[in-house]
Parts: sequence; structure tokens; C-alpha cells
Amino acid sequence: MRPTERVLVTPEAIKIIRQLRKEHGELMFHQSGGCCDGSQPMCFEKGEFKVGESDVYLGDIDGCAFFMGRDQFEYWKHTQLNVDISPGRGSSFSLEIPLGLRFIIRSRLFNDDETSSLIPVISGEEYIQKNQN
Repeated sequence: MRPTERVLVTPEAIKIIRQLRKEHGELMFHQSGGCCDGSQPMCFEKGEFKVGESDVYLGDIDGCAFFMGRDQFEYWKHTQLNVDISPGRGSSFSLEIPLGLRFIIRSRLFNDDETSSLIPVISGEEYIQKNQN
């Protein structure tokens, strides 16, 4: 059985990620916890957002690491996230905002088969240690 990915990305969002990568270099994502920015995926230059033990690594989207706060993950752990793009200006420091766009999450619950084959999460700190260059 193929492992179930926790985070996916739409073709439309991939186009924007690649555009941003050309301008800013390597990128990373962090799912905001809902304070000032609402609950939205935020795109940063790789390493610009500090991740650690309080974050978990969910997987990669188009070659970009995707993290979420551990507390928020407890609410979302039963859902598959699909990163998409939408017109409109978000209220964050995410790199797509000057384009008049914002990344959004579409989600769905995992079924029983998917739940049994989920890729395990690791802490953000563990991910950083494994992937230091």
C-alpha cells in the first residue's frame, strides 16, 4: 500500500510557488495558527521562519517543506491538506501577498485506509537537523 501524504498542492498553486522560487530562491511553508493572519499557509524564503520542537513537518509541496504548529496539528491530524491559491490579499508576510493572491487550504478527512497508511510526522527541529546543508 502506498503511504498517504498529509499535504498536497494544486497545479495552480504550483505555478505561483515556481514563480516565487524564481524571485526568492528556496521556499518553505508554515500553516499559521490563526492569530493575526487567520489560519492560512504562509510562504517564506527557506529558513526565514524559525521552526523547532513546537512545530511538525507534514511533507513537501513542490519541493518546499511544509510545517504546522504542533498544537494546531492536533486539530488537523485527521485531515489531508491541499494547498491552493486564491485571488485576494491576505493579511500576512507571506511572499505571494504582493501578487494580489493568497495561499489557502482545502481539506478533507482521511478515510480508514488512508489513516492506517499515513506518513508519520516529525518535529520541525528533527527535520532541520536531518536536512542541514
